[in-house]
Amino acid sequence: MKLLLDTHIWLWMALDPNRLASRVAKVVDDPENELWLSSISVWELTVLCRKGRFRTLPELPAWVANTMGELKLIEAPLTVEVALAISALNLPHNDPADGFIAATAKVFGLTLVTADEQLAKLADIAVLQNR
Repeated sequence: MKLLLDTHIWLWMALDPNRLASRVAKVVDDPENELWLSSISVWELTVLCRKGRFRTLPELPAWVANTMGELKLIEAPLTVEVALAISALNLPHNDPADGFIAATAKVFGLTLVTADEQLAKLADIAVLQNR
């Protein structure tokens, strides 16, 4: 299975894996599954750090590289096709990051792992809900 981690799922895996539901933890820990991360999630983390709502040690670039390596994450490309796919989604809100992440899942045929109840309601993509 190819899984796209929503931003909070990525952070929970790296910092507080106990926040993952047992079935989600089992799926993301399965070495047969691929774990993907959107660069939009890295951008969201950058914004949080800039606002002082999150701090990484070591510094952000090294922290991101470390977590991507430790979790064996595959970078999901941000493409024109992804940007255009946002308009075809029936997003429940206007969060641009969620739009890019959901469109990435759709374009690359990934299952989105999320605790976001609004994203979990999308009919256009496969979702593994953390609950």
